[in-house]
Amino acid sequence: MNTVDKSIVADMSLAKDGHLKIDWVKQHMPVLNRIREQFEKDQPFKGLKVTIALHLEAKTAYLAKVVKAGGADVTITGSNPLSTQDDVCAALVEDGITVFAKYNPSPQEYKELMIKALESKPDLIIDDGGDLVTILHAERQDLRENIRGGAEETTTGIQRLKALEKGGELQFPMVAVNDAYCKHLFDNRYGTGQSVWDGINRTTNLVVAGKNVVVVGYGWCGKGVAMRAKGLGANVIVTEIDAIKAVEAHMDGFAVMPMSEAAKLGDFFVTVTGNRDVIRGEHYKVMKDGAILSNAGHFDVEVNKPELEAMSVSKRTVRRNIEEYQLADGRKFYILAEGRLVNLAAGDGHPAEIMDMTFALQAMSLKYVNEQYESIGKKVVNVPYELDEKVARFKLESLGTSIDSLTDEQKDYLDSWNEH
Repeated sequence: MNTVDKSIVADMSLAKDGHLKIDWVKQHMPVLNRIREQFEKDQPFKGLKVTIALHLEAKTAYLAKVVKAGGADVTITGSNPLSTQDDVCAALVEDGITVFAKYNPSPQEYKELMIKALESKPDLIIDDGGDLVTILHAERQDLRENIRGGAEETTTGIQRLKALEKGGELQFPMVAVNDAYCKHLFDNRYGTGQSVWDGINRTTNLVVAGKNVVVVGYGWCGKGVAMRAKGLGANVIVTEIDAIKAVEAHMDGFAVMPMSEAAKLGDFFVTVTGNRDVIRGEHYKVMKDGAILSNAGHFDVEVNKPELEAMSVSKRTVRRNIEEYQLADGRKFYILAEGRLVNLAAGDGHPAEIMDMTFALQAMSLKYVNEQYESIGKKVVNVPYELDEKVARFKLESLGTSIDSLTDEQKDYLDSWNEH
């Protein structure tokens, strides 16, 4: 059976537009192009099945094609119902990849599509948020019989994996790609910072300069969102639960306060915590009329929608990806992209050059876990530093930039303890 017959997508007639999107990002992903050349030569995944669950847009599609170029039989599904692009799905099917994904499926259909992607009984997986791993451990343990290991994209996913590992329940090794330097330093900071404001700006068509922007959480993603908000002319407020990160935000020039105070001041809110209910009922009671709420963490639980709905007398869609909630006192609040990832559900995600490094790490981590899964054991492991540095060096080369190397004398000096 060919991939067209096996796949479930919205509309195969959209494939032409999808190919154009994939071709565009390919031109701006030189590191991944270099890895593809090596994969085509070495065939590290020959005879293996790989299932991928990521935000299914053009950059992810090109990663899937790179893995396929390494000899894999690739199946892919979306990791968020609102970030899947139907034209990209159709193009991938034409490129010989099995796809189970469509834009905005029902919650039940979304889950079924993800399970379909696992029914190939893959040898390797690439996961986002731990969704595939959760299914393989909790619901469909029969589908994990071939699993050698995989790679995880996000902070949220790594938290879930470590909980499994701590409880002695993790059944195969997973590489924590999110924790690699070339992921969190660049993807989480510069990628999230730019793509969040791209999503907010194109969705609202409102000015940011002079507004109060509340950034909820000052991890690497929060740093990027705050930095870009400042660049757009906003007054930035940071809320945190970590004293060290709060001091860092203060020294970076941002106001720091509890959410109970920030809720009174914010015009735009962006959650980037990976936790739930960081904006909730007590905060809605004091928010200004017209407050705009968005999430760039992970799941759609950071902004508590049930509590807002319970407090509202009406709800309506006022613009694509904007839901208006009106309270009894007349105040109106707006949630973007149903509280899902605003940079992907209401935008195109991170810039191609950023995802070039992240997906290069994914591809090389998948190769690494395939080669080392027996020695790694049932653990969550970091990306080896040499792979991280290799991606950075490939990136520098693509920029036409070179750096210094230590001389032998400098190496000897650093390795000795009694020289001054």
